[in-house]
Amino acid sequence: MTSGGSFYITTPIYYPSDLPHIGHGYTSVAVDTLARWHRQSGDDTWMLTGTDEHGQKMLRAATANGVTPQEWVDKLVEESWFPLLKTLDVANDDFIRTTQPRHEERVKKFVQALYDSGYIYAGEYEALYCVGCEEFKPEAEIVDGTGPFEGLKVCAIHSKPLELLQEKNYFFKLSEFQDRLLELYKTQPDFVRPDSARNEVISFVRSGLKDLSISRSAFDWGIRVPWDDSHVIYVWVDALLNYATAVGYGEDQAEFERRWPAYHVVGKDILRFHAVIWPAMLMAAGLEVPKGIFAHGWLLVGGEKMSKSKLTGIAPTEITDVFGSDAYRFYFLSAIAFGQDGSFSWEDLSARYQAELANGFGNLASRTVAMIGRYFDGVVPAAGSPTDIDLRVQRTVADAATAADAAMTAFRPDEAIAAIWRIVDELNGYITENEPWALAKDEANRERLSTVLYTAAEGLRALAVLLSPVMPKSTATLWDALGAPGELTAQPLREAGTWGQLPAGSRVGTLAPLFPRVEQTA
Repeated sequence: MTSGGSFYITTPIYYPSDLPHIGHGYTSVAVDTLARWHRQSGDDTWMLTGTDEHGQKMLRAATANGVTPQEWVDKLVEESWFPLLKTLDVANDDFIRTTQPRHEERVKKFVQALYDSGYIYAGEYEALYCVGCEEFKPEAEIVDGTGPFEGLKVCAIHSKPLELLQEKNYFFKLSEFQDRLLELYKTQPDFVRPDSARNEVISFVRSGLKDLSISRSAFDWGIRVPWDDSHVIYVWVDALLNYATAVGYGEDQAEFERRWPAYHVVGKDILRFHAVIWPAMLMAAGLEVPKGIFAHGWLLVGGEKMSKSKLTGIAPTEITDVFGSDAYRFYFLSAIAFGQDGSFSWEDLSARYQAELANGFGNLASRTVAMIGRYFDGVVPAAGSPTDIDLRVQRTVADAATAADAAMTAFRPDEAIAAIWRIVDELNGYITENEPWALAKDEANRERLSTVLYTAAEGLRALAVLLSPVMPKSTATLWDALGAPGELTAQPLREAGTWGQLPAGSRVGTLAPLFPRVEQTA
């Protein structure tokens, strides 16, 4: 069934001075998979990703490397962030950079509108600032330094000394939106997910909101405040607005109305910006708040959140060069409950690759196609009258497709994959139980052999469709090997569980192993 509704989904925009690691890849493939699922289901889908290129941290990095900030961000985006999307087969519809003129001009219009409406005022500010977070830190995220930083106040996230800044800034009246935000969370309980994230946000807002400094005057790498060019707009305000500016805010009203509002998928460390500041800004501008904010957990390596300074950051290519992009996508989306922290290890990746992909799905596909080639000259046979065991497979396929769609709609790709994988397990058990190689020895069993191999092939057809948003490369290969008609990505995903769509008489091709065995991991 086609809903035809709008499904606009975003990743956070990434800070390009941080080279891509598997945490960035995790967010990107999760959003891409959700977008692919809705796109193939007939929803009017749009996926946005991009880079956040302003701020003091970027200015300092460029200066340290002897280039202008623009030269620095251009180099980083071209050499690291565009290649990430290709490495992981991310099919984004747009990539926004906050240094693009389309973004800068629209940000100015938004901030000017807030100023004209009386939600921005001038004032002075003194507080401890983390350059790494690009944020004035609340008390809860300020800790006493130890070791070389003893006697200093440090950021609880970056473990680096904070800077005491005193500036004349412009402020957004965030405090005026406390009651409206609490009402939002109450009336739309799914606005922030999962529940742990929602509870955290509600607790933060109930503790009291302070007005937000939205400009900086100590440096000039940013978008100029439209009524005062001695100030640049605070990098987080600039960054959050990308979700609106990318779909036409302030310039293309028709496109904006078509796409907005969006779903945002973010790491839990930036939840407060997205679930508190961002909807308040939209309320002040008279715009709809996002449809929802989903905060996923951290990827842990050796029990710690990945960090370049601690040498725990792992580049996605370290995995894809060994196991391939489909295995990367499958592993991170299936092994970790989406919304919770998850630990990565090479041993777990290798074990799951061998057991679930090579031995499970891959072997199922290879032997089914091979047996159709061997026993029916490569032509998919017609099924005879189904027995109870055949009908059980059909029910498994239908139930798994329904459950997977519900899970994807609930932003739980891990649960969707678990539901789909019941088909893999069912088919492997079905082949073992029916022993087509034994049936082939007696011509009297020809009709039964036909039914068994059609059932296996049709089950693989459903698997190819249902898994295509997760593993686009291997499923496309399988689709072609089955001789299935049409393009895989054109198959209505919400109809994938309807039995009998693979035509008898289709000619299968040869199928190399979808997931070649890997003897040694990185």
